Amino acid sequence: MTALHAVVDTAAPAGPDPLGVASQRRRAFVWTTGLALVLLVTLVVGVGAGPVAVSPADSARILLHHLTGLPAEVTWERRHDAIIWEIRAPRVLLGAAVGAGLAMAGVVLQAMVRNILADPYVLGINSGASCGAAGAILFGLGAGFGEYALQGSAFVGALLASLLVFLVARSSGRITSVRLLMAGVAIGYALSAATSFLIFASDSAEGSRSVMFWLLGSLGLAAWNGALAVAVVVVAAAMAYLVLVGRRLDALVVGDETALTLGVHPERFRTTLLVLVSLVVGVLVAMAGSIGFVGLVIPHLARRLVGGAHRVVVPVAALLGAILLVWADVVARTVLAPQEIPIGIITALVGAPFLLLLVRRFQAVPS
Repeated sequence: MTALHAVVDTAAPAGPDPLGVASQRRRAFVWTTGLALVLLVTLVVGVGAGPVAVSPADSARILLHHLTGLPAEVTWERRHDAIIWEIRAPRVLLGAAVGAGLAMAGVVLQAMVRNILADPYVLGINSGASCGAAGAILFGLGAGFGEYALQGSAFVGALLASLLVFLVARSSGRITSVRLLMAGVAIGYALSAATSFLIFASDSAEGSRSVMFWLLGSLGLAAWNGALAVAVVVVAAAMAYLVLVGRRLDALVVGDETALTLGVHPERFRTTLLVLVSLVVGVLVAMAGSIGFVGLVIPHLARRLVGGAHRVVVPVAALLGAILLVWADVVARTVLAPQEIPIGIITALVGAPFLLLLVRRFQAVPS
């Protein structure tokens, strides 16, 4: 379905269905339901995978016991219970939230700037969070956040980067997709340079190694605490809002002039989306570090599966992103166990070939 068709009212027509709306709805329902079931299985299998393997049946029983109190009789090993519930369950839940949030952020950014190669990196938010995290790890910034010093500093860095992008993009009085894209790229490069300077200026080899590991992404900070709850709630709320404004996103993709004729104020809506994406990415990067390619790869796959209507693309992309990142984390903590690989390496190994295929597909045709 083209972007223009996605804007058309999808109320079921009485009679023939020339645009195939009914078939598109069925396809969207099938994919959404199927991916939700796959995610459920992924969560159960994901908590059982690791250096100490736990069967999916035991994993499901342990999760069900802690969530509902059933079964009442404990028939599994106590150490498995601790491993599944205290260590792996929050990690897998955070992975699903991060994957879903980054995928949705990619969908929104590609609609905002009308560029198929846009992802959360494009606004410099990741770079701002990385700069804040480097300051916390190497120089003790953010001590006022207590045990959440790393996450708090990274979140503040992400918010400051977002604010800077917003101010630069509005320097001529209005926000356009091109200005937003250029401001994000420029500020992202500047903040990446600042992060590199902080690493170079530090005399702590261990601190520098920790920063580099965090820059490539890790779910190792996951725990049953308020930070995890905030991440899950923010992602869920963002998905609900984006589904509600799906048709407005469709209009934005077609062009600002068309959006205006459909009652959508492009600049105001783009500003709202910028704030939303900044909040989502800032929270997630503060929890899991800088994880690339999820926001680039998943939106294209979601559109290929269910078409271009954002009311459907957003939840499908969220499900795909959650599944991808949970499995990427499983690989990251098992392939070289007990040593853990930064999760960003795994997502890059998946995303880079996809990006090459995308470049090849959209390469200019010689005249």
